[in-house]
Amino acid sequence: MSIELAPFSLSLARPLETARGPIEAREGFLVAIESEDGLGIGEATPLPGWTESLETCEQALTQAADAYRGKVTSADRRAAQRAGLGTLDASETPAARHGFTMALADFEARENEEPLYRYLGGDREVERVPVNATIGDGSPEEGASAAASAIEEGFRCLKVKVGARSIEEDVARLRAIGEEVREEDDVGIRADANGAWSREETRRALGTFEEVLGDRVAYIEQPLSASDLAGHATFREDSSTKVALDESLAEHAPETVLERDAADVLICKPMALGGLDRTREVAHRARAAGVEPVVTTTIDGAIARAGGTW
Repeated sequence: MSIELAPFSLSLARPLETARGPIEAREGFLVAIESEDGLGIGEATPLPGWTESLETCEQALTQAADAYRGKVTSADRRAAQRAGLGTLDASETPAARHGFTMALADFEARENEEPLYRYLGGDREVERVPVNATIGDGSPEEGASAAASAIEEGFRCLKVKVGARSIEEDVARLRAIGEEVREEDDVGIRADANGAWSREETRRALGTFEEVLGDRVAYIEQPLSASDLAGHATFREDSSTKVALDESLAEHAPETVLERDAADVLICKPMALGGLDRTREVAHRARAAGVEPVVTTTIDGAIARAGGTW
């Protein structure tokens, strides 16, 4: 039995402009667990602000691998799994835990001769996954052009990055994008502020966005800072627009967010939550609380994206 880490770097075709700055590339590690009879692959792609740093991720994976390496029998592997996972904290090193647990799950699923989705608890194979197109910060003309291209490609939901500019500039962008979708009855718009606004700015933005886009606004994502659960809960009560939380899940336990009634929607990112198993638990708890879970990524590589389709 062996376990290896392989670093990788993936450049985005186009930088993604967000309120936190541009994202130009993603770096991480493939985690491979291999024996004479089997192979399991996982991916750990940290994104500081949502997860640990690349250096901390590598250190955590190396420590977990040392606890697992060399185990042969199934009983040994299960003991090693407990030992390895014992070194990984979902709140401290979520990306490392994601990569390690995904590789373990993939290995065990193949050994049991069952697809990964079934091993993870899914009851049917997923053949198609609806996704949104992401429109980064830019001019109204650039936003409208990106929206038109996305609609032509078949996207029925547009996620627009806001918060990097003034609210007035964001309103102009959303108005231009809204003009592009006005003939499309089934296209929704999500606005993602990445925690850029104050409470007063959020109040202004929500009212204006609703005037411009009406019921096309599916939800506003993370308008306030990650720590301000009380503010999000207030806007959830006072606004007809749904409030979605993303970065808050990196600062607060999902259970705390649900207890505080701070969100209509939870943005569940397996890499930031610490693994596919953790994401499944959070999604079930959200649904039980009447909150919609939306599973997405931290702009991960293909392996992590595939794992998240269960």
